[in-house]
Amino acid sequence: MATPHGPARYRLDVPENYGGTLLVLGHGAGGDVDAPDLVAVRAEALARGVAVALVTQPYRVAGRRAPAPAAQLDAAWLAVVARLRKNLEFSALVVGGRSSGARVACRTAREAGAARILALAFPLHPPGKPDRSRADELLTGVPTLVLNGDRDAFGVPAASPGVQVQVLPGETHALSKNPAALAAAAAGFVTGDGAASL
Repeated sequence: MATPHGPARYRLDVPENYGGTLLVLGHGAGGDVDAPDLVAVRAEALARGVAVALVTQPYRVAGRRAPAPAAQLDAAWLAVVARLRKNLEFSALVVGGRSSGARVACRTAREAGAARILALAFPLHPPGKPDRSRADELLTGVPTLVLNGDRDAFGVPAASPGVQVQVLPGETHALSKNPAALAAAAAGFVTGDGAASL
């Protein structure tokens, strides 16, 4: 589909037991929507009656690995959300993603009209540069669940009002060791039933 910064792609799956919640997920900076954590969360959400859209940013559709500037990522994301709003009726919108995708979801959540934000492997700072914190991006006023590994080189955000943080033991930034546990922790939050404990 067209966006202000080139064609984006999304895959929308609506389960037979759809209950009115739409989860929109974005990928990491150099990755794609087939990352283990995104795949696991998608499967668990669909099993619980949540519609799921996996969004591929224009720079990845064009075959580039280096991400576009933040303003372009945000504009393309909002264009996809607007299209989804026309294509599917939903009572609750949950936005999220992994790493860079989590940042995009946070920055645009209020404009998108999101009820909740799911941030997977939120990159608190560039590796080895804790002084360059991105913690302020989590302060959206929208209820947020952050799932990060305790061995994440990008750091682990601290909990704050409206921001719940769960740390997954033994996980790195990839969040690939136990996707099932990650998905179970995310699913309750996505459906509005609260996050599962790890």
